[in-house]
Amino acid sequence: MHKTNSILMHTPKATIFETAADLELWPKILPHYRYIEFLERGPDRNIVVMAARRSGIPISWTSEQIIDRDKFEIRFHHVKDWTKGMRVVWTFSDLPEGVLVTISHDLRFRIPALSPIVDPIIGDFFIHNIASKTLRCMKAYVEARADKVTA
Repeated sequence: MHKTNSILMHTPKATIFETAADLELWPKILPHYRYIEFLERGPDRNIVVMAARRSGIPISWTSEQIIDRDKFEIRFHHVKDWTKGMRVVWTFSDLPEGVLVTISHDLRFRIPALSPIVDPIIGDFFIHNIASKTLRCMKAYVEARADKVTA
């Protein structure tokens, strides 16, 4: 399974990157996120339980987060539950019209025969929907903050 979501944001790349990397902020700025619980915490690596809602349906998963400031990438590796093994990569590309923020999800199902059934449920119904909301809400947050002038 491979799913990609992208959005163009109009604020500095470093601001977007640091906002996306700050998982403590997510439940405050992303209304579909219920909580993020840190199991391990570090400056560039965290193990977290992430919990969101999709149309009122509660879901959660455990991920390792790697913050790669040199490459401007944020990577997640799901380490438990239905999406164990999933690789998620956030990339931030400077374009003349703004910063293209892309989230790519890749998962090879542990039981390949179930792939045609599970892909539309996990991939389309949950992942694509939640990633789209995440990008839209993050865009609104960083762009609203960029528009504010401080003295």
